[in-house]
Amino acid sequence: MLNADLSDSPSWSHHFEGPAGAPPDPSVWTHEVGAGGWGCAQHQEYTATTDNACLSGGDGGLRVTARAHDTSQPGSRVTSARLVTRHRFTVRHGRIAARLRMPTGAGLWSAFWMLGENIDTVGWPACGEIDVVEHVSSDPTAAHGTLHGPGYSGLSGGIGHRHDHGTDLAEDFHTYSVDWTPGSVTWMLDGTAYNTLSAADVPGPWPFEQPFYLLLNLAVGGAWPGLETDAPTLPAVLQARWIRVWNLSDH
Repeated sequence: MLNADLSDSPSWSHHFEGPAGAPPDPSVWTHEVGAGGWGCAQHQEYTATTDNACLSGGDGGLRVTARAHDTSQPGSRVTSARLVTRHRFTVRHGRIAARLRMPTGAGLWSAFWMLGENIDTVGWPACGEIDVVEHVSSDPTAAHGTLHGPGYSGLSGGIGHRHDHGTDLAEDFHTYSVDWTPGSVTWMLDGTAYNTLSAADVPGPWPFEQPFYLLLNLAVGGAWPGLETDAPTLPAVLQARWIRVWNLSDH
């Protein structure tokens, strides 16, 4: 693990500062938009509107909101947001941390994660994927940290660990992070490590020695969380206070 403390000055940080209702900083974040299930039958359509991603105002923060439209009809349209730093910010090795409060409600799937910036040329999963944290509302006390790469990808193929925090992660903010060094990734919740994977632990190539960009999204439904009722419990909000990066070269 890195000899870094979360009180140290990070190499890069983003605190989502700005007036309430404003969009996230477009110099850092762009939106991936569209519907179509996102590979595993998810229900939401991602938009680029402040209805689905906006600043909280006050002491800073971001609200990623999943909403149902025309709830009087079965199968109503659901919208949410998927924010990325693609072509704006990347990191290669270091500590990557986010202060998040998970949403509560049926069928929700929150994620803070990273993808290799060479995805345009090699595709997924060859680019590699590091899931700093995934949380599904059907398993409310657990944080999931996972790697995906060639030969170990998807819901049944990713290599990772389920960490049970013991209390519902939607009840408060927590810090989710990874220490990413050459040849290994260690996952932490509130500064306590709960799993480490190395190149020897995966059944395929290790594509994690290149720059990765960040993603933050709130999905609804899909093959993992499912829907516990005929309609999801919406609106639901994934809250982010900040994201910080300590480069490996800083330590």
